[in-house]
Amino acid sequence: MEAIVITGAGTGLGKQLALKYAKKGHPIILMGRREYPLFAVKQEIEANEGQAFIYTLDIRSYEDVCQVSAQIIQQHKIGCLINNAGIGHFGSLASLTCEQIHEMIETNVCGTIYMTKAFLPYFQTLPKAKIINIISTAGLRGKVNESVYVATKFAVRGFTESLVKELENTPISITAVYMGGMDTPFWEGTDHIQDRSRLLPPEQIAEYIIQNENGQAEMIIESNKLL
Repeated sequence: MEAIVITGAGTGLGKQLALKYAKKGHPIILMGRREYPLFAVKQEIEANEGQAFIYTLDIRSYEDVCQVSAQIIQQHKIGCLINNAGIGHFGSLASLTCEQIHEMIETNVCGTIYMTKAFLPYFQTLPKAKIINIISTAGLRGKVNESVYVATKFAVRGFTESLVKELENTPISITAVYMGGMDTPFWEGTDHIQDRSRLLPPEQIAEYIIQNENGQAEMIIESNKLL
C-alpha cells in the first residue's frame, strides 16, 4: 500500500492517525521536530506488525522541508500527505509576545504551505494522491483569547479552499478537517481550557476522519457527530 506522511505525528491526533492508518496496512512516515515521541509511535506501530519510518524536521524551515521531503520521495511511494502539525498560544492579543505570534504563523501557516508545495510536484505525477489539512473549528469562527491562532487557521482554510479549486481537474484530492477541541498534549502548559474532560478524544476524531475522508473537500467534526 502507499505510504502516508503525517506531520506532528508524535502525539495527539497525529499519533492516532498514524496508529489507525498503520493498522489498515499503510506504511507511515512519522514527521516532527522531536525524535523521541516519534520513536515511541514507531515502536507501537511495529509491535502491531505495521511499518513506520521517522524523519525529523522543522516545518518552519523551507530548506529543511525541501531536503527531507526529497529524501522521503526518493525512498518511499507516497500517496497521502496529512498536514497535522500546529501550535497555539492563547490569551489576549496584548499578552502575546512577537515570538509567540511568529511561531504560530510560521508553524501553522508557512509549515502547511511549505509541506504542500514540496510534495505537490510529486503528487502531480501520480494517478491519484491526497492532501488532508487538519485545521480545527478555529478556522471557521472567531474565539475569545485565540485571535492570532484563529487568524492562522483562517489562513490555512483559505489556502486549502483555493487548492481545491486550483486542483479540481487533477487526480489530487484536498480535504479540510475542522474539528472541535481535543484532549491532547496540545493544551499542556496553558490554562485556556479549564475542563479538558469535555474535549473530544483524538482516537474518535482520527477514526471519523479515516471513515469519511474520501470524496469530501470539507469535514466538520464536532461532539454531536461523534455521539
